[in-house]
Amino acid sequence: MEEQNNSMSWDEGNVLTLSQLRPGEAGRVMAVEGGHGIRQKLFLRGLFEGSIVRVISCYGPVTVEVDRNTVSIGRGMAQKIVVRRL
Repeated sequence: MEEQNNSMSWDEGNVLTLSQLRPGEAGRVMAVEGGHGIRQKLFLRGLFEGSIVRVISCYGPVTVEVDRNTVSIGRGMAQKIVVRRL
């Protein structure tokens, strides 16, 4: 039930995966789908729930700016990061 309430509070039109944002767009990380391993890898790169990211490039690996750092991750990993477009 809690999951349902959280998803209802998100603006459905602005919730998408990180891989769907275009260069120059920004988003707030709402969730990371996947197990502990992927969550840990992303956490170490500064990508976790509440982080604000700005897409620099989405050609090949997805490159984002997060907390004044540049981070590149594979497209598959970017598809597991749910963001709300800002």
